[in-house]
Amino acid sequence: MSTNKLQPPSSSAIQRALAEFRLTASEQQVLQIQQHIELLRRWNEKMNLTAIRDPLEILYRHFCESMFGAVAIPVERCRLADVGSGGGFPGIPLKIIRPELDLFLIESNVKKATFLTEVVRELGLKGVRVLVSRYEELSEEVAPLDVVCARAVGEFASFLAWAASPSLGTQKVALWIGAEDAEALRQFGGWTWSAPKPIPHSLRRFILIGNREQS
Repeated sequence: MSTNKLQPPSSSAIQRALAEFRLTASEQQVLQIQQHIELLRRWNEKMNLTAIRDPLEILYRHFCESMFGAVAIPVERCRLADVGSGGGFPGIPLKIIRPELDLFLIESNVKKATFLTEVVRELGLKGVRVLVSRYEELSEEVAPLDVVCARAVGEFASFLAWAASPSLGTQKVALWIGAEDAEALRQFGGWTWSAPKPIPHSLRRFILIGNREQS
């Protein structure tokens, strides 16, 4: 009898996928991934959280790619803001894999923010705050920040200017982007950019990390 393709991936499938991204997870972390996938699937029937429907593809594209940020940049015990969090990516997977992370999920869409609040509650995550706001309107509410990250930010100039504002104290930005955007972003000043880090199983997606230039 075939398994229901809408069910979250099995524990062994999750562990195998994470290993391909140089990550390991405890049983509790695997359970949290499964819970998040199930919530995403259910809420996605009512609102547009992701165009991906297959749970295994969700695991790889949303969870493994997000968690790979913990390989690309040390996020243990830091204060991190996920801008435009949407379905919770990359912020919640990073929180799952690095539980001591102090996380802000910034989402201007009220319905999506409601979803994020539900995920945080269901997964029993501590040290996570959901902020229903445009990122440009935030400063002292989230400061000081060690890292600002985003997977779906459009206006790079305004985003980087906000992240570099002295009131935030941001030390690093981490962006999940395509190859063309990675090259364009390296032209922006105020940040010292590392070489784009290729995301496993992807020819065109990278994590780009910028260190704030000291004035």
